[in-house]
Amino acid sequence: MILFGKEGNGIMSVRERLPETFITRMRGQLGEETEEFLSSYEREATSGIRINTGKVTVEEAAERLPFDLCPVPWTDNGFYAHASSLSRHPWYYAGLYYIQEPSAMLPASLLPIAPGERVLDLCAAPGGKATELSSRLKGNGLLIANDVSASRAKALVKNLAVWGAANVCVTAETPERLYGAFGCFFDKILVDAPCSGEGMFRRDSSLIASWTERGPELYAPLQKEILTCAVRMLKPGGMLLYSTCTFSEEEDEAVVADVLEHFPELSLAAPEKKAGFAPGIGLEDCVRLYPHRVEGEGHFAALLQKRIAGCADEWSENEDSRRSSRREKGRAPAAGSADGKAGRAERMPEPVGAFLARISRSVRAHSGRDGFSVECASAVRTILETFRYVQIGEQCLLVPPIDLPAGIRYLRTGLRIGSLEHGRFAPSQELAMRLDASCFDTVLDLRVDDERVLRYLKGETLALEEADRQRGDWVLVCVDGHGLGWGKYGNGSLKNKYYPGWRLQ
Repeated sequence: MILFGKEGNGIMSVRERLPETFITRMRGQLGEETEEFLSSYEREATSGIRINTGKVTVEEAAERLPFDLCPVPWTDNGFYAHASSLSRHPWYYAGLYYIQEPSAMLPASLLPIAPGERVLDLCAAPGGKATELSSRLKGNGLLIANDVSASRAKALVKNLAVWGAANVCVTAETPERLYGAFGCFFDKILVDAPCSGEGMFRRDSSLIASWTERGPELYAPLQKEILTCAVRMLKPGGMLLYSTCTFSEEEDEAVVADVLEHFPELSLAAPEKKAGFAPGIGLEDCVRLYPHRVEGEGHFAALLQKRIAGCADEWSENEDSRRSSRREKGRAPAAGSADGKAGRAERMPEPVGAFLARISRSVRAHSGRDGFSVECASAVRTILETFRYVQIGEQCLLVPPIDLPAGIRYLRTGLRIGSLEHGRFAPSQELAMRLDASCFDTVLDLRVDDERVLRYLKGETLALEEADRQRGDWVLVCVDGHGLGWGKYGNGSLKNKYYPGWRLQ
């Protein structure tokens, strides 16, 4: 693998740029495997996709996608995919798959999630883990996807919207503030902690220079602080997955050992062993991925469980305190807003209610028929029937039926379904990504090879010969039955309402 940087007149490979201190330490870890490990840096980095099982089955995706796919051993819906066009296929824009480095699929795959649970992804941007966690909740329960950086969290908001996630709140807060607001609230927590990035040297060679300036000794204290807050937010009986993309024992097993020492109610759980898994150093139930043993980059993961005995009293006190605080502060805002005012459940304006009624009728009429997903129809119906309607200004939202604490920065709560413009309802791009062709009564469903799909994604107006639409009708534009966005019909053409910031360049 060739680097873009030069030294003298020669172009250096990633292997040639690896710091000697790093190589020496890896020799201590790997012994006779060191040369094979170093040779892996001369190979190209791998790429992969993860299928959105809330929209399409793994079998259908594997059959219909025009890529050379090979299953990733540690996840049921992940594939190695070697193609330069992964980000240009229409199914990607419909949220049917997510492009993700295969080893990065490990953390979410090891954390057991059940529908109805309260889940926290503490360091969630850009959204690879959060999208998978939301899928496994199957529309029931709540996912808080957080990143301390508001700028990184914006990418998280977009990726969750494309994925069609609904019962998700996106926050941009420190772990300490989240703990102060939520207390001991979550059944499952994922902490993919910031780290020195050693496992990604092959994929992003700029990390080598960063490692030289800021190595493991800088990150380990931060990781311990983050993990400490996460443990305190975990309910008794809950499980926490700690992961990094580094080989450093100081950032991996030492951090896990430290938290086990300080929280005796925690124990290390043993995940199911998969091909390519290497045991942890001194903590064999941890999982390590090395690039010479798997087709992927380096990763580390440890699954922790909090025992119920000895924690119940503390949990009850924290939960009572949190509920009391929530009563004093009121409910959380329904979306990030400058004034920080709390949102409240409101009566739906007639245009909004009428539009959602159209969706509800279509869902009930088509549930499980015509090859569309029963789970998708069920999840849409659940949202329409159980989420609270909240309006902030002209913005119309459906928020999860769970009271949330105020006082923290929400970038998204639930699903923004649209806005009222001069008394008329305009559906949102996010709502379109939640629907399929069975969910609406005026649909333009295009085959993936129809040239109009790419024209729509570029923002162009489309000619329509169909005569069963009236001027001003909203039309759900789909590809192979899956929502892409909206258009507005008039005079034999479809005015493109695909979100400008997402358009294909």
